[in-house]
Amino acid sequence: MCRGSMTNSVQTGKIPPILLVGCGRMGSAMLSGWREQGLSPSCAVDPYPGAASFAGPDMVVVADAASVPADFVPAAVVLAVKPQNAADTLPAYARFVGKTVFLSIMAGRTIAGIDALLGGNAAVVRAMPNTPAAVRQGVTVAVASPGVDAAGRALCDRLLQAIGTVAWADREELLDPVTAVSGSGPAYVFLLAELMERAAIEQGIPPDLARLLARQTVSGSGALLAASADDAADLRKAVTSPGGTTAAALNVLMAEANWPKAMSEAIAAATARSRELAG
Repeated sequence: MCRGSMTNSVQTGKIPPILLVGCGRMGSAMLSGWREQGLSPSCAVDPYPGAASFAGPDMVVVADAASVPADFVPAAVVLAVKPQNAADTLPAYARFVGKTVFLSIMAGRTIAGIDALLGGNAAVVRAMPNTPAAVRQGVTVAVASPGVDAAGRALCDRLLQAIGTVAWADREELLDPVTAVSGSGPAYVFLLAELMERAAIEQGIPPDLARLLARQTVSGSGALLAASADDAADLRKAVTSPGGTTAAALNVLMAEANWPKAMSEAIAAATARSRELAG
């Protein structure tokens, strides 16, 4: 279950110093969001030469943990490395245990596993964001370990709000189906746009127009859904006239062997894979 309401409010004041471990797609999206709100002088660690482009007056970029300035004490350490690199990467940050909160966005890596790699007794928040974070429209579900105090949780909430909406869960095992629904979910939406575009071309619509129609229909429908208090099912019914063109299409998509069953099976498969990756 989620505790409290979902949040996406804007908070005032600069974001305190952050140690960002990993400047990949999600790490860099978070950094951009923090900078929009004002980021206190911080540090990022990434071994790839291209990561130097993220340096600025508010950010020093170094290649490894040993190069983090000895006197730098971050308010949070954000773990944005690939989960398969966690075992080699995290132990180097054990020196921050007891001094700060660790916010992990690594898929599949459990709180217990992260804590073990950090040497134990770490305050860990595990979160699952999704790729719309790049345009500040992401949704993230987070879970805090018992060692995270109110201040640490509030800081992590603010860091995640910078990329979209945040919800908190009280059971870590929920992050597996969350990963299947929202973490992987953008791919399902992109597949819908891809298939609509292809089908439009098959019906004789020129490719440029087919792409415009598919993309704008998907993005516009998402905006309508976000702005409406109605259930998705009610919005669907509102555009479906009995015996009309939409009904003809939905009769195919909603047949027993098609969309409803396939989507349930897809979410179940992704949930199972998330559990496998977590070990």
